[in-house]
Order: sequence, then C-alpha cells, then structure tokens
Amino acid sequence: MKKLVVYGAKKLIGMQKIHGSKNSCLPIMVATLLANGETTLKNCPILSDSIATCKILNFLGCSTQIEKDAIVVNSKNMNKTKIPKELMTKLRSSIIFLGAILARCNQATVCFPGGCEIGKRPIDFHLKALQQMGTQIKLENEMLVCKVKNKRLNGAKIRLAFPSVGATENILLAASTANGTTTIENAAIEPEIVDLCNFLIKCGAQIHGYGTKTITIYGVEKLNPTCHRIMADRIVAATILCAVAATKGEVFLKSINPRIIASILPIFKQMNCTIYGFDDGIFLKSSRNLKTNFTIKTMPYPGFPTDMQPIFMALASVAQGYTTFIETIFENRFKHTQQLKKFGALVDLINEKTAIVKGQPELHNANVVATDLRGGAGAIIAALAAPGKSSISNVKFIDRGYEAIEKQLTNLGASIVRKSFTNNKLTC
Repeated sequence: MKKLVVYGAKKLIGMQKIHGSKNSCLPIMVATLLANGETTLKNCPILSDSIATCKILNFLGCSTQIEKDAIVVNSKNMNKTKIPKELMTKLRSSIIFLGAILARCNQATVCFPGGCEIGKRPIDFHLKALQQMGTQIKLENEMLVCKVKNKRLNGAKIRLAFPSVGATENILLAASTANGTTTIENAAIEPEIVDLCNFLIKCGAQIHGYGTKTITIYGVEKLNPTCHRIMADRIVAATILCAVAATKGEVFLKSINPRIIASILPIFKQMNCTIYGFDDGIFLKSSRNLKTNFTIKTMPYPGFPTDMQPIFMALASVAQGYTTFIETIFENRFKHTQQLKKFGALVDLINEKTAIVKGQPELHNANVVATDLRGGAGAIIAALAAPGKSSISNVKFIDRGYEAIEKQLTNLGASIVRKSFTNNKLTC
C-alpha cells in the first residue's frame, strides 16, 4: 500500500515540462494495431494505464518496448482477438480496442471496461456505430462477441447523440480501413481526437474535418507504421497551474500549447492571477488574494473539462468568495468532496450535479484517500495549500494519469514523498 506524504504551505516556484497526454497516448497505442509493423511513439507518459495498455497489446501478440519516454509497438505478429476480462477491466478506455481489432481481424471478443468508478461510461454509442458499419454483436457470458458480416467493415453515416470522445475514437479506428466512406456527425473535437487523427494520417489514413463536429473518413486498404510525438497533457498542465495558484507561487510550464486549455486560462485571471500564454508555454503568477465569484459548468470541448472539476474545486477552496460547480458529464463525480472536507474545505452539495464551495484563507492538514484519478489530484492540491503534514493514500488512482507526480511537484519546491507500508511498517 502506497501513499503520498505532503508537508504543505510551501510556495511552488520554478519551471516544469509537461509530459505527454494520457488521453492521447492510449488510443494511439491501440491504433498501432492497424499499422502492421513497428511504430515508435515519443513523449509518452509512462503510467500504470500505459503499462496496462502494453499488457493488452502483448497478449494480442504484439511486442512492446518502453525506452525512457518512448513506446515502441510492433503489431506484425498480432494473433489473438479476445481480450481477457482481467486485462480489459484495468482501463476505462479499453473499449477502444474493439474498433481496432475488428478493423484488422474482422472479429473481437471483449468485456465492459474498468478504471475509476466516477460514474457510468455507457458504450451504447460505440456498439451502435460498429453495428452500422456491419458488425454483429452478441452478449455471451458477460463478454461482447463481435463479428464483421463481410470481409471488411463498411463505411456508414453515423450521428452521435452525444459527442463522446471514446465513441469518436472507436469509429475513427474502425473506419480508417473500412470499405467506403464514413461520416461522423456530432463528433468529439477534443485536442486528443486531433492528435489521434494526425497519427492515423501519418500512417496513411484519409481523414477530413477532424477538429470539427463533422469528420469524414475515406477507408484505405491498409495503414503503415510511423513515428509520432504525443501531445502534451492539458489535464496535467491544469493540475500544476492550480497547485501553484493554491500555494501563492509562480511557474512557467514548458512544452504546452496554451490553445488546448484556452477555456480555463480566463478562470485564473478572474481569480486574480497573472497568466500569459506563449507559443510553447504558459506563465502563471498567483495572487496573495485569490478571489472567486462565478460558476464552473463542465461541458464537452471546448467547454470546461470534467477532468478538471475536482482540481479547480480544490483551488476554489482557498479563494475568497463562492464558486458553483455544475457537473454535466458524469453523474458520480463529487465523491472527492468528502475528502476535501477533511482539509476543512467548505463544500455544500446541493444535489448530485451541483456543489457550492465557499473559499477561505487557509485549510488544515488531513489524512485522506484518493477516490479516483482527478479527485486524488485535487486532494494533493489541498494538501499543498494546508500547513502541516498530510497524506493521500490509494495512490494507484493518481498513478493512472500522472507520471511520478511527487517528482514534478518537488521540482517546484514542494515537500512531498512517496511512502509504502510493509508489514505495518512505514518505509520510503
């Protein structure tokens, strides 16, 4: 069992490089199944989710190799189409393997995905789209048994009822080598979708309109291996900015395009911070007098991301005024509020979709549990802002999305260490 021990109330000051995006890297790793050969992905975050994805690829017959921040995948010898439940349930995003395996092998057997329990992640959009493309799907022994009716998936006109990121990714993977043209209406337009499309195009796919609500994919016979650099992680960038703001610090983030988090930068200005965006970086200087008096509503991109809600709630806890949070994406994403309250945060849950935070000058130290990935990040921010010694256990959730978070924060002057318990004794 591992935990992070934080000695708070220290200003975070310095420069930090933002590592590659988890939400971009994972689907691109899956996409390597379509490129029959060796693909090199650079600027990869080496996370527990990345390793779990490698394990699935290995099980399917691919070889994977991790070299510093590069992941090399050779999919030439892929020879399986069924993913065991024990591997599938390690990832919330594992359902996107379905489109890639069907595109390459015309059959696939998977179960429902796993990961953080932050709410339901229905896969109806995925399955309906793949059925429109000529897939027969049966539920047998809690496994989805899928077969393509013909030799190849067929292009189709697909309209998503909701701009689901995962469904858009699955359709892109399935359609890249499908027979004919596929059109996705009401597609997700997140930067990670654009990064996936850029990768697929490098492999030889013909994709038009990505980054807009309507994407058109002209199926090709095959894709080829390539080399690709993963985009920076905008959620990690937001986490560092919130941690610095909460500790009244100052930071320059390197290797991050400010346009991908344009929706959140004005919030820092409203809170009395100084913030500037550059071509490949962001500068933030916090204020001694953080203020807030506004509403944050989570929405699909380019709106405020649901992944940033727990992170900004921790920051709002130490800002003068009231912040209303409205969650529209997941129905169970306020679990972290109970942990914030242990730090003395004043959070009032109005209903399952609305919370109001009354900021105060200072929190106090606490021992808490990470309820999920981003809730764990919010707990770290609260611990950094609170005087004294705090701890966050259940670090496995945090490790799903942050590469050695304690090292990133220590680089900025934080006092935070990872510790583990062995035979009831605490060891570093």
